[in-house]
Amino acid sequence: MKKLLVLLSLLALVTGSVFAQGAAEVTADSYPSGPVSAIVPYSAGGGTDLVMRALADAAKASFPKNIAVENRTGGGGAVGMSYGANAKADGSVVTMITVELVTLPHTGTGAGLSYDQFTPIMMVNSAYSAITVKADSPYNTLNDFINAAKTSTMKVGNSGVGAIWHLAAAGLAKTAGVTFNHIPFDGAAPAITSLLGGHIDAVTVSYAEVASQVNAGNLKVLAVLAPERISATPNIPTAKELGYDVAIGTWRGLGVPKATPQPIVDKLYSIFSTAAKSDSFVNFMNSSNNIIDVMDGPSYQKKLAVDNEMFKALINELGLKQQ
Repeated sequence: MKKLLVLLSLLALVTGSVFAQGAAEVTADSYPSGPVSAIVPYSAGGGTDLVMRALADAAKASFPKNIAVENRTGGGGAVGMSYGANAKADGSVVTMITVELVTLPHTGTGAGLSYDQFTPIMMVNSAYSAITVKADSPYNTLNDFINAAKTSTMKVGNSGVGAIWHLAAAGLAKTAGVTFNHIPFDGAAPAITSLLGGHIDAVTVSYAEVASQVNAGNLKVLAVLAPERISATPNIPTAKELGYDVAIGTWRGLGVPKATPQPIVDKLYSIFSTAAKSDSFVNFMNSSNNIIDVMDGPSYQKKLAVDNEMFKALINELGLKQQ
């Protein structure tokens, strides 16, 4: 009798395991069967938001119950990315993760955020900082701006304390031997609005984020913090050319909570990598001066680990860690 009970128990365990496995496979195979939220950790209208919306729009046919972009701002990106990291691991929430995922934790402003809370789906694009001022600013070159900073307090807007554009400005200031008054905003869009209003002297966001205002004649770019000139702006020099050896930029990609089943991760990669090749997305990225830079999940995971160590060293060197 005891042997029979043991055998029945084992049979139940095996059957339950097989059933659970089958259920998981069905869920993955039928994904996405419900609505999906795409979290953007910055304000609407900024570069990250616009890239995510264009990608979601290109992928919407693959989400029969809709994919909706949701802005969750605060903490230089920490609020939105933390929300995404702690969401259900069933593919119902996808987060646009940015380089701040590997910078904020080292500044002491990441609120427990860590890159290993995510399973990366893919990297989507990359960009470098552009030192941008108002079109009627008295500063026409980067040297003009740096020289002014030696005698005046220059207010430089960024996308949040410890965020990449803060690091870009801090890196430039350190290299040039000057001090900026760093003004944080919840994303690039409000920082640009403040610059247009004359409340700050410059922003250090990406060129793609200021391109429309530059083309409209409202802003001008003094230099880019890139290893070489940007193809969209071949006439704008790099800081390195002008004697300031600093190159700092960002990347954007997609991630889901760490425990998300691999079949769902693979399905998401298939959906979004296809969307990234679509005419609508490619045309948007080209017209907005955004660089498409696709990397698959495993390669992106390695990049996260490498960049995490690189920014940890940079932040410590710049003394930006908050106590």
